[in-house]
Amino acid sequence: MRWSWIYVLTRRSLELVGLRLLGNTAKDVELLVLRHQHAVLQRLLGRPKV
Repeated sequence: MRWSWIYVLTRRSLELVGLRLLGNTAKDVELLVLRHQHAVLQRLLGRPKV
């Protein structure tokens, strides 16, 4: 149990450091990926029928 917490804390710390180093670039890339995922899901599911 202790190792899992250490792993989670270490990973989150590294993610924060990475975001600080990359700044807006990382945020822009994440937004692009999320938009792409959303578009793919819309194509797969189709538009809702209202």
